[in-house]
Amino acid sequence: MCGILGLLLHDPTVNVAAEIAEGLSLLQHRGQDACGIITCGPKGRFYQCKANGMVRDIFDDSSIARLIGGMGVGHVRYPTAGSFNNAEAQPFYVNSPYGIVFAHNGNLINTSSLMQFMDQVSHRHINTASDSELLLNIFADNLQKTGKFRINEEDIFTAIGGVVSQCKGAYACVAMLAGFGIIAFRDPNGIRPVGMASRKTANGEGSDYIFASESVVADACGFTDWEDVKPGEAVIITRNGVSRRQVSSPSTLAPDIFEYVYFARPDSVIDGVSVYRSRMAMGDVLAEKVKRVLAENNLTVDVVIPVPDTSRVAALNLAQRLALPYREGFIKNRYVGRTFIMPGQQMRKKNVRRKLNAMALEFADKNVLLVDDSIVRGTTSKEIVQMAKDVGAKKVIVASCAPPIRYPNVYGIDMPSRKELVAYGRNEVEIAKAIGADLVVFQSLPDLVESVRHLNTSINAFDCSVFTGDYITGGVTEEYLQHVEGLRSDNNRLKLNLDTNVLQSDVVNGYPNGHAAESGPPSSTAGLDDSVGLHNTWKSN
Repeated sequence: MCGILGLLLHDPTVNVAAEIAEGLSLLQHRGQDACGIITCGPKGRFYQCKANGMVRDIFDDSSIARLIGGMGVGHVRYPTAGSFNNAEAQPFYVNSPYGIVFAHNGNLINTSSLMQFMDQVSHRHINTASDSELLLNIFADNLQKTGKFRINEEDIFTAIGGVVSQCKGAYACVAMLAGFGIIAFRDPNGIRPVGMASRKTANGEGSDYIFASESVVADACGFTDWEDVKPGEAVIITRNGVSRRQVSSPSTLAPDIFEYVYFARPDSVIDGVSVYRSRMAMGDVLAEKVKRVLAENNLTVDVVIPVPDTSRVAALNLAQRLALPYREGFIKNRYVGRTFIMPGQQMRKKNVRRKLNAMALEFADKNVLLVDDSIVRGTTSKEIVQMAKDVGAKKVIVASCAPPIRYPNVYGIDMPSRKELVAYGRNEVEIAKAIGADLVVFQSLPDLVESVRHLNTSINAFDCSVFTGDYITGGVTEEYLQHVEGLRSDNNRLKLNLDTNVLQSDVVNGYPNGHAAESGPPSSTAGLDDSVGLHNTWKSN
């Protein structure tokens, strides 16, 4: 899961980097491993700064000051493919053809065959294991086929159509062509989110435009008229205006339902659905099931306590429905990242205790209902249940806003190995025992789907593959799942994380501040004459 952002200002003399950095900070929840910005300055020259780390650590005033230009692309990353090497921090860049910058959220499922095609047919070198770089080169290869010195919007739409026909999986992409404009496109099922908005300039003579993974970025930066990029649609924005086109044949819109359960901010709207309202509805319907299961087990509850932060909205509605007290029993340390996306079971376990502290006042001598958004590996849930019991809870019941997660996600969320999922091969009684709870209550899948769908009835399907094992794109075989699980297992990720400590220092030493790489002529209807350049600012942590 990653966050992507593209921004084009009507006035090319105003630098865009500070606003992109601000936007990326609002998407930090989507990726905490690495971040980057590339801007396009005068005469089509690119300026870049990216590294492993958080937005606030990478983009200080001096870094932002060196990013020149009135349009740019930004990215926050947590890796589900590739490694932790900061060479895989995005956006990616190629200088041929025309100078292209590229940021991507999602995962491809036909990477192997595409890599082979790039090598044997297109003769393009892929420098990393990232499928984002692969997507960039497929796009570049399709643009190269025009053979033109200067391209137009028709050529770009045709090239993106070629990408969509070749690539299978989930992808929301933002690109920038040197001296031309910014571009966004989305996979035919719309699994991963991206949308756009605009704002009038201060003098009213033009408009600025933004692409982003979530609408909250547009809201905070003063953009209005938020609109989702449609599945299979490509949008090109230049200073002359906006062009849109459907580049793939119609397919089923099936956004990933886990965006609403966990990943997206509650103040975002994705595919016409308020994440906040969907979580309220999840709490309402979960309350009915909790009431029924408690009666069946002859149990009573004294207090409802959310597991911060994502489950708060649902927990409050659940408590109101059941006429139970709602209390904040856990105090959260804001300076520890999301444990679910950390590599290694031991690291996640250690960080749960660093992240949360239980207040005995709210737990002692009470039957406690803990409400969580989901239970993935069970590491966090087990530690939280134990924390509640350590401070005196008599019984701990856990209610999950999502059904049991029993299958890996192959579309850009790091749920890699079935054996790492606490619900895999277990029923609800066994799951409760595994996490140390007295009882576990899971939302039903029909109730979860309806919680989201009732807010936009034009959505006929969701990607629910982590619950059902049914993958919306098809082509996900047992052999493929075993391959993915092998690549992303905890042991491999830990090894890659250790290797990165060596690789990162090599990269930093090899590319000091001010390193520039020259490339060929840019694509521009404005007739730029100078070559594209890439000015790098490499940062170590």
